[in-house]
Amino acid sequence: MNSVLQRVYEIGIIPVIAFNSVDEALPLCKALMAGGLPAAEVTFRTACAEECIKKIHEELPDMLLGAGTVLTVDQADRAMAAGASFIVAPGFDPEVCKHVIDKGGIMMPGTATSGEMQQAMNMGCEVVKFFPAEANGGVDKLKNIGAALKTCKWMCTGGVNAKNVNNYLGYNQIIAVGGTWMCKSDKIKAGAWDEITAMSREAVDVMLGLQLGHI
Repeated sequence: MNSVLQRVYEIGIIPVIAFNSVDEALPLCKALMAGGLPAAEVTFRTACAEECIKKIHEELPDMLLGAGTVLTVDQADRAMAAGASFIVAPGFDPEVCKHVIDKGGIMMPGTATSGEMQQAMNMGCEVVKFFPAEANGGVDKLKNIGAALKTCKWMCTGGVNAKNVNNYLGYNQIIAVGGTWMCKSDKIKAGAWDEITAMSREAVDVMLGLQLGHI
């Protein structure tokens, strides 16, 4: 497995973040790191995403950074130039996938069907995103698909939370989950960094309840 994807796998839970301003970038990431989650998928749903990725990349080099909700080739280029180590999309767009892969980047397109997953794999995507995970049948669906797509690996996002996270991480073809439950938007806006650290630590403790089976 690619070294970046190996690190995604080892961390296990990737916080998905929509920043409101660049001023939130460093304190939030420091709070996540203090809680044992040195990773973030920064979504391009907000105007400051690119600048946040650049600032975190420059000042917190130990933070594993991805860019999420990447819809276009232009956004992918900007995210990679800013320092994102992997690109995540909500859907499967062959043009964006091919562009990122051709530039040597790591692409995790959003998929919901075995057909999309197979196409993404054949394009060279080592890991695909399963989204929205719970609404599309969750772990049970992936176990059925995985019986046929034995080399497919997933990062699951959408409806994953503290109560079901280990259902996902307990299946060996799922390398990680993405979630927002440890860094809700209201906590970010309030600057409740200590609470985010505590919720991150709790998320890690829940994952470790798997008795390190995930890694």
